[in-house]
Amino acid sequence: MSEERQLKALRVLEKNPELTQRELAAELGVSVGAANYCLKALAERGWIKLENFQKNPNKLGYLYLLTPKGFSAKAALTTQFLKTKLEEYERLRAEIASLTAESERLEARSKTDEPHTRLRRGNGVSSG
Repeated sequence: MSEERQLKALRVLEKNPELTQRELAAELGVSVGAANYCLKALAERGWIKLENFQKNPNKLGYLYLLTPKGFSAKAALTTQFLKTKLEEYERLRAEIASLTAESERLEARSKTDEPHTRLRRGNGVSSG
């Protein structure tokens, strides 16, 4: 299970520990089986604990509560996730700056070129 999915599950469960597995699956965008696997993995790590509760008189449910270890893991995962996303953002920002400069350069060049100078060198095919 990816760290991103672990973090998302911990965040969702912290906000709403009464979610059913079906509701958790919908929040995570996975199948119910994958949500079940996720919950088992989090419980095995000691990050969540399950407690029975009565949602209504006819149905028994569970509370998925973050443990102190789970809160620590969530903090560490959040820090790592933020670091990763900031690195991605910086790479994208640099790429956007480069593409913007290239686009501006090409646009300025196309405005100064005469129509007859827009021929590609070597093949005689018009690029305009």
